[in-house]
Amino acid sequence: MIVIGLTGGIGTGKSEVARIFQELGAVLINADQLGHQAYTPHSEIWQEVVKAFGDEILQPGGEIDRKKLGSIVFADPDQLTRLNQIMHPRMARMVAQQVEELREQGADVVVVEAALLFEAGWDSLVGEVWSTESPEDLVIKRLQSRSGLSQEEAKKRIDSQMSAEERTSRSQVIVDNSGDLVELERVVRNIWDRRVKAKVEKA
Repeated sequence: MIVIGLTGGIGTGKSEVARIFQELGAVLINADQLGHQAYTPHSEIWQEVVKAFGDEILQPGGEIDRKKLGSIVFADPDQLTRLNQIMHPRMARMVAQQVEELREQGADVVVVEAALLFEAGWDSLVGEVWSTESPEDLVIKRLQSRSGLSQEEAKKRIDSQMSAEERTSRSQVIVDNSGDLVELERVVRNIWDRRVKAKVEKA
């Protein structure tokens, strides 16, 4: 089974690449969705997070208010580190378990989509990493039109992440998304045909 890690900075088209992967037959494990599952009331992670950040982050039904939690951790790097120390190792176990289940089910290609793949140390769970990259000025334009962010806010989001240089130096495949969606699809399918298709067919 081929296990690919898919990462990339905000606004570089990671979700679109994940969609193309699924169209090509890959099974997707989405770290964001896993994070939602991890916050299920009274689960192990839920208990740890509530213990660390207090009951004020809870909604009336007991769910964690992700916006409230976000406003705490993004305002204080120490609090973000604290949250990551709770989440990353436990979610790594969830990812590893899902990969193993898919292996047993006979999946050919599994893609782990995670913005923080390297930061969380999950690159050790995959065979190779594909990173989506776009020029910064284009990312800023996308964030302005998609999320209504100002240029300054968009720049702040970009600067809060791992640098594109570090991400690309640690990735085996760079997916250039400096064009439109048609071009992106062509790029991804070309790389898939070269790197993945032959291995799947041999197996």
